[in-house]
Formats: sequence, structure tokens, C-alpha cells
Amino acid sequence: MLPRAILFSCVITVFSGAQALAQSAPPAAPVTVAKPVVREVIDSDEFIGRFQAVDEVSVRSRVGGYLQEVHFKDGTMVKQGDLLFVIDQRPFITTLNEATASLEVAKSSLTLADAQFKRTESLSTTGSQSASNLDDRRRDLISAQANVRGAEAAVDRANLDMDFTKITAPLSGRIDRRLISVGNLVQADQTILTTIVSLDPIDFYFDVDERRLLSYADEARKNGSVLQQGGGGLNVTVTIADSRQQPFKGKLDFAENRVDNATGTIRVRATFPNPKLILQPGLFGRIQVQGSNSYKAILVPDEAIGSDQNQRVVYAVDTAGNITPKSVRLGPKLYGYRVIRDGMTGDETIIVNGLMRVRPGVKVAPQLIELPQEASNDEPPAQADAQGTDQ
Repeated sequence: MLPRAILFSCVITVFSGAQALAQSAPPAAPVTVAKPVVREVIDSDEFIGRFQAVDEVSVRSRVGGYLQEVHFKDGTMVKQGDLLFVIDQRPFITTLNEATASLEVAKSSLTLADAQFKRTESLSTTGSQSASNLDDRRRDLISAQANVRGAEAAVDRANLDMDFTKITAPLSGRIDRRLISVGNLVQADQTILTTIVSLDPIDFYFDVDERRLLSYADEARKNGSVLQQGGGGLNVTVTIADSRQQPFKGKLDFAENRVDNATGTIRVRATFPNPKLILQPGLFGRIQVQGSNSYKAILVPDEAIGSDQNQRVVYAVDTAGNITPKSVRLGPKLYGYRVIRDGMTGDETIIVNGLMRVRPGVKVAPQLIELPQEASNDEPPAQADAQGTDQ
């Protein structure tokens, strides 16, 4: 049996150790917590595609000759019918004059042939002219009439070539730079002078895999339409690389009539109004297409989702500051939040900022905030609480 003095000393030592341990325990870590957002949503599928002009034309000359004038500034907007280029007209004026002179000669020959035919026809009734002479005059008249028509066609052709020396814009849109300078020889129907693309509206092309193709086609049939005709004008949105621009709204209006054997995808087209001409042919974009009916979803910020080996987790907090990890299955991002497919009921209070402070067995000091129904994509919803921001 230990003496009383030694026993008393041991008790004091144990008490002092417990007191020191209590004094050295870290304080509860401050974190920002909130209830997840629960609201009706519609899933959307996202695809990457490229904008393309509805109409595009390579401007060529229909007649050959030397380029004489350029009537536009590179990169400007032009309207259909605007004068763009002029080919040297002097050779065509000469050709037109020759055709006009030939027409006058043909008309005079026709006048003579008509008079001779009428004279011979009158004399043949009295027997003064033979039937063979009358046939000869009829032949000459018909030949003269044909010569006049040929000369008129030559004049029309010369006039048409004269019109073709003035090259106008075949459509309205933005013109490219001039690809040939004044003084160069232009080959008819070969030399590309410039290009023009239309901008408003503008098309967007993207590829859809077979699984989602079948789903979209089924939805189109339910709407009394077919996917190849736009699925009844299904609403879509597209975002571009400039995050300052709000998503652009458009409609599906076409899908190809077969699946590509090599890729197993089908190309689909959407059309977007572009009155401010922000969207340009060749730009990449991300298009969101409705992929489900309306349902109630649990939404949390991406900042509230952590990793545990190969799993995604969120951390629920009770009133005493105890944390409980919950394994979740993620869905698409909607309204600035991430959809939680499985693992939550929507009644939990979860950590939305401060995950770096979370440790097993450590209590936290929760600071409750309310998440808005729609978060900004540029700023986390809990960023207003400076103390809860990860360091």
C-alpha cells in the first residue's frame, strides 16, 4: 500500500496533466455553413461546338479583265447590291458597240428581205414570178429574221458582260480584305476577290452522341416534331470564352439525317440572333441543351465539395459543431451550383467555406448564412463572409 503522501502527489500530477491538456486543446475552427438550395430544375447537357455563318460566299468575277477599282474598306459591313469592284470596261464597250452595229446591219437586211418577199408574193399571184422564186425569198426572209435574233442576243450578251464588270455584294454581311490589288488580271469564274459572311442570325454546329441523340429524338416525337427539323424549336443557350458575356439564347433548327459511322455522332445545328454582331463565325462555344423534365434537386456550391480518396464528400455540421462526412454523387452544374444526385436529403447543414480547417475529431464554430437561389458563376455565394474563406 502506497503511503498517503505519495498517493496525494500522484493525484496532483494527474490533475495538472489534465488541466494542461485542456489548456493546449485547439479552439473550434470557424467555418461558414448553410442549408443546401432545393429547387425545381431541368438538367441540361453541354456540348462544345463552333459558330458558322448562315450564308458565306466567295466573290468572283464573271468576266475576265484587269481590276480597275475597289469600292469598299476591308472588314466593313456591306449590304446586298453594294458596288465592290470594277473591271476595266473599255474592251467590253468595244464589244458592245460591235454587237450593236451588227444588229443594225441585220435589221436592214431583214427590211430588204421582207420587202422582196412581199413583192415576189404579189407578182406570183399574177404568174409573173415562179413558185421557186417565192420560196427563195421566203428563205431569205426567215434567214434575215434569224440573223436579227442572233444579233440581238449578241447585244444582250455584251450588255450582260458590261454589267458583270461591276461586281456587287451578293448578300449582306461582313466583308473580308481584298485578295487582289488594282491592276492585276482577273480570271473569269476563277479568281477569288474577297469573301462575305452573314452574321445575323448565326448558326452553331455541335455533335451529339448516340445515347443522347435517341433521348432528344424521343422528346421531339413527344412534341409532335422530329429532331432533323429542330425538335420543335427546342430552346438552347450557348456561352463563349468571354465570361463577361451573358449566355446567348437560341433554338435548335436542324440535325443531319444519319449518324456518322466513324464517330457514332450526329451533327446538330442551332440558330442564334446576333443583332450586336458579338458572335463571329469560327468561334468556339459551349451549348446547353435541355436533357430532362423538371424535378426537385439539391444544389450546393462547388466550394462545399471535398475529396476522400476516390469519393466526393460534403461535411454536415450539427448544433454542437461536430462534423459528419457524407459521400455524394455529383450531377451537372445549374444556377451556379452543383447538383447532388445521391447522398443528401436536403435538410442538412453543410460547410460551404472553410474545408481546409476540417480535421477528423475537430469541432468547428459554424457561422450560418443563407444561400441565394441562384449563385454567380464568378463569385462564390459565401465569399461575403471573410472569416469563412479558405486560406
